[in-house]
Amino acid sequence: MMKIQQKLRSVKTALSERREVRKRLRGPAQLRYAIADSIGMLDAQAWKGLTAQAGFFLSYDYLRSLESVLPANLDPRYALVYEDEQPVAALYMQLADIRLAQASKTSFGSLGESLGQRVLTCGNLLTFGQHGIAIAPGVDPELAWHGVAEVLYRVRQAEKLAGSANFVMIKDLHGPQVEDAAFLKNLSYRFVETEPNMVLALGEDWKSYDDYLASLASKYRANVRNGILKPIEAAQCTVEHFSDMAAMQDEIHALYKAVQVNAGFRPFELLPEYFPALQEAAGERFRCSVLKREGKMLGFLVTIADGETAIAFHIGFDRAAAADLPIYLRLLHAGIADAIGLGCKRVSFGRTALEPKAALGARPETYGVLIRHRQPFMNKVIKHLLLNIDHDEAPDRSPFKKAEGKAA
Repeated sequence: MMKIQQKLRSVKTALSERREVRKRLRGPAQLRYAIADSIGMLDAQAWKGLTAQAGFFLSYDYLRSLESVLPANLDPRYALVYEDEQPVAALYMQLADIRLAQASKTSFGSLGESLGQRVLTCGNLLTFGQHGIAIAPGVDPELAWHGVAEVLYRVRQAEKLAGSANFVMIKDLHGPQVEDAAFLKNLSYRFVETEPNMVLALGEDWKSYDDYLASLASKYRANVRNGILKPIEAAQCTVEHFSDMAAMQDEIHALYKAVQVNAGFRPFELLPEYFPALQEAAGERFRCSVLKREGKMLGFLVTIADGETAIAFHIGFDRAAAADLPIYLRLLHAGIADAIGLGCKRVSFGRTALEPKAALGARPETYGVLIRHRQPFMNKVIKHLLLNIDHDEAPDRSPFKKAEGKAA
């Protein structure tokens, strides 16, 4: 009996402490907020100053270009967080209307057309990586993340007229970001590990794609030459750089849809106009490698240089042609060549298809999200669809010469 009473007191104490923390975090602090539906409504210089070191996907010009070409079910939100008169954080958010009918591998039938959620995401669903938060150097992380949580709360509350956003997600946290944001668990946020991001570190002496090939152990190099490069060449296919996305946006979009329609979950569909807008915003940081046969485009891969990281993230290909040719694998190798050409130090290939990316030499980086949800059943469904929690671990591959004796 005594042990039960002690346990109850311990639980009550823990709950009391948690309530005090939640009360403190929800307090006014010394922060002020500017929240807008368009980035043009905010102080451009403040945004540019805060995001100067945050990369391309949080840049003012990219986000302004993106507004007019976002998928139909995504609405942007932006916020600047101030401490007194000083801007300390910038946030990019997306509100997404997600229907269960967008999951092709589920069997919700007509029910899926009516069941769904309005999801508030701090970050960018169109890419992978933490592209939602920029914090000024020297700012106390707890204060800044307090501001992040308050902005998300205010946006969610403001959405009640349009349809409650009961599912809130902060994506994609990696490394120190996870520790900095950990105290948000006191506001009912929970960290969930997602599928890893596959990243290939580029050798300092790689000046071309041939240097990458030369660095591979003989077994892997033979697999690439005989299993990927030679079949593509034998089919008289060529890999070229595409420089005018506006002229071929419909063809690019058709190849993108050919892959997207086969995905297990389709939270949005890019517009044809998105691709030329992305090219214009990225400028010299943009590469689009295309695979052609007799003038017909069979596939493409878009790569963006984001600082020292090349992000290879939009891909599309003719699925009928891919049944006979290793188009997908050839495009991944084109992404390596483009990253080297862009002067990057690594290639971020994103999630999914872990096995072929591991065979390239890519290694998994642990990523996760903070989620907060209020409707247990619906949010459990949305959580699994959005985060792909049930996934295999990335295989361990060592394709380079220094590991020749251990190559898997």
